[in-house]
Amino acid sequence: MLDESILSNLVETLHPLEKQVLRVFAEKDKQDSAALVSASGLKPSQISTAIEWLLAKEIIVVADEKSNAVVSLTEIGQRYAKAKNPPLRMAEDILSKGEISIRELQQRTDMEAEEKSRAIGSLKASGAVSVLPGGRFLISDESKLAEFRDLQSVIDALAEKDHITSFVDFSEQARGIIDLNHRKRSPSKGIFRVELEVDRIYKKTERFEAVYQKMASEQTVETLSELTAEMLKDGTWRGKQFRKYNIGLPPPRISGGALHPYKAFLDQVKTQFVSMGFSEMRGPLVENEFWDMDALYMPQFHPAREIHDVYFVKNTPADQTIPEEVVARVAATHENGGESGSRGWGYTFDAERTRRLILRSQGTSVSARILGGGLGDQGKGANIPGKYFSIARCFRYDQVDATHAPDFFQVEGIVLGEEIHFRTLLGLLTQFAKEVARAEEIKFLPAYFPFTEPSVEMHVRHPKLGWMELGGAGLFRPEVTGPLGVDVPVIAWGLGLDRMAMIALGISDIRDLFSSDLGLIREKQNIVQGKSLS
Repeated sequence: MLDESILSNLVETLHPLEKQVLRVFAEKDKQDSAALVSASGLKPSQISTAIEWLLAKEIIVVADEKSNAVVSLTEIGQRYAKAKNPPLRMAEDILSKGEISIRELQQRTDMEAEEKSRAIGSLKASGAVSVLPGGRFLISDESKLAEFRDLQSVIDALAEKDHITSFVDFSEQARGIIDLNHRKRSPSKGIFRVELEVDRIYKKTERFEAVYQKMASEQTVETLSELTAEMLKDGTWRGKQFRKYNIGLPPPRISGGALHPYKAFLDQVKTQFVSMGFSEMRGPLVENEFWDMDALYMPQFHPAREIHDVYFVKNTPADQTIPEEVVARVAATHENGGESGSRGWGYTFDAERTRRLILRSQGTSVSARILGGGLGDQGKGANIPGKYFSIARCFRYDQVDATHAPDFFQVEGIVLGEEIHFRTLLGLLTQFAKEVARAEEIKFLPAYFPFTEPSVEMHVRHPKLGWMELGGAGLFRPEVTGPLGVDVPVIAWGLGLDRMAMIALGISDIRDLFSSDLGLIREKQNIVQGKSLS
């Protein structure tokens, strides 16, 4: 039995929305949200607000709860509903023309570059197409197109059902297709979006009758929620009843501005290195081939220097800022070993090619610049002994997937001094993996890079994706340090910061680092704020 003062206080704090919901409950012991909307005439958002208030006041409780998965089309799915999914669109184009060259497929303007690449790959993987001499595509087995036609059937079915329906309403085959092509988060990813809708049934508590009877027995007086200056001036407040405030109710959530979790992660990485006594290096995004590759003893015929791996800058003059004496020493090392003691690569060095401009493909170019004194106003060269790091944005042609992107951050670093050796490098790498990436399992594998010997790759285990490479490291070869004027050991590393962030932030798709999904961003902000990387 409720105390009279508590009962009066409850009734006085009832909002008009709550009173409207209570009148509906008076007719039936149990109600669900849909029935409340229908019977009360209120909007779903108003019902939701009133229900939360009544639950907090313990006038009603949740009697039962059922979850139902519903499917809708993302923005991509809606586009495919109008123009068909890319593999099927390409296949029908090939069927209509008989044969199509891969160049013609890649030059289509009705798809994004990533969609075209994936469509071509999907058609080849399905076995539906054959590649003829000259790079021409032919549909060799039309029956293999069934998977793309089945996918389109599910897309069309959703489009006809106003873009949303219950997951269980689909056939087993259709549910499998949805599972393969849906994303749980951002609506812009994937073709289908599967969301969980919760349907709750509410019932009265023991205090309901007392509250309702008290509310019904009171004289009907207009209830106001606020007292305004105008009401005080004209006296209209007289004879009105003011609703009491319940300070025990939880306030609405207010989300203040904050750094994006990945930006906060990068800032913490920088703080970590500075606290360890490292100095920061910086270099240009548009780099020349000399500092990006030649100074690192990568031969000019190396496959990584082709257009399929590096982005070249078109219609730009050759870079004339490279010191001529450094170019001459590096050229001699490439051709015959110079003064390094090696035989070199045994080819004629192209002094003009070395000045071509590219987008920086590796953070190691920044290390080469500081060793060779090519950082301009940042200094003439590296101090010995010295420790340096750089958070460098790099660009390489790559197929986008859960762990790859065509542009990415590398944390690049060098340590130089008389007492530096390979064990120093392994110790630093282990510390970075544990403290920055928060990796629990680490392993090192032998590797080969033109500019380091010995060389190593560091791998860490992602909780969901398994083992993945973080990057390479090693001891700079004399062919690198000698021409740049350095005569002490130098250890160097280039680690993928994006992948390190995936582990530290609990992300399974590298694209989510740049997500605009506010729910995901707030969730990862809590991780960054709650787990200092220092």
